[in-house]
Amino acid sequence: MIAQMRDIVAAELAPTVTPDQPGGLAAALYAGHHVEFFNYGFADDATRRPVTSDTLFNLGSLRKPFEATLVALGTLRGELRLDDPLPKYLPELTGDYVRRVTVDELATHTSGLLLPTDHPPWPNEQFSRAQFIDMFNAWKPQASEAPGKQRVYSHAGYVLLQLVLERCYGTPIMTLFEQRILRPLGMAATSLPERGEDNRAVMDAAWMQRVAQGYSDQGIAIGPPGNQQSYFDFPGTGQMFSSARDLSTFVAASVDGRSVDPHLREALRMTQHEAFRVDEKFGQGLAWETVHLPEIAIVDKPGGLNNASGYIGLVPARRIGIVLLANRGEYPHEIARYKILPALARLVAAR
Repeated sequence: MIAQMRDIVAAELAPTVTPDQPGGLAAALYAGHHVEFFNYGFADDATRRPVTSDTLFNLGSLRKPFEATLVALGTLRGELRLDDPLPKYLPELTGDYVRRVTVDELATHTSGLLLPTDHPPWPNEQFSRAQFIDMFNAWKPQASEAPGKQRVYSHAGYVLLQLVLERCYGTPIMTLFEQRILRPLGMAATSLPERGEDNRAVMDAAWMQRVAQGYSDQGIAIGPPGNQQSYFDFPGTGQMFSSARDLSTFVAASVDGRSVDPHLREALRMTQHEAFRVDEKFGQGLAWETVHLPEIAIVDKPGGLNNASGYIGLVPARRIGIVLLANRGEYPHEIARYKILPALARLVAAR
């Protein structure tokens, strides 16, 4: 059956990474306690360096499930509560609206908060931590927004969630990732590096040689390898980097975590539970989105920048998961949600 699965995945992925398209793609399929890797194209078109399962990609918003996992772990261990109001951890949040928002509402994108950094027209300036807090304190609902009553996707909300977690534990966010998720899972190739003055990730030379060059969907190189993008000018607000091999470990733990610490296993499951129903097809969990198709429910998270695209898709009921990492903007990750994962789920169900 693994061979059939591999054929299904390869048949869908190959047309999306032909030689006339920029960059490349690293993918990983987890099914039946087995991992299959798929690599296409180039990590750097100029040097013809090929993509491998160990190439490091900018994860964009694929970082968010990691923060959500920290939240779930904290609740399971009695260190925080989902219904804690944000000022419990950040008393500097004094605005009429934001002080009523809870940890859960940040993690599920149901706070209603939306800053100018979340949508076009994109601002040109960067924001210090103090300016960031000031924007939230000044924020007022635009229409009928109320905490917990709507799903509004907010990057800024997850930056605020980072600050909550750092204040709760008195520890930088990357250290929390390492101590509580990456090290226990054996994920040695995933990191949240600091940003240098040129907005390039601060990495040693050996790691930087593994990082993909990013491209626009038109094939224009954007930034150097290791390019990090953020409007927020304070530590921990850049992007994570990881490989398809490392993320396959995260996927395996998320759908099958038999060998994982019980608290972490339960936290990974907890993040996937639908907490807010958007409409008859879509729901929202802790970072993860839920997609209700006629035959299956998919739990997934897309992510992307103008020079990177990523996707993690899970079918918990069938213990299947897939990772897609591309070093170009606007990669058509929907093929995993609507074609690859449903086909794989049907194959497993028919056994």
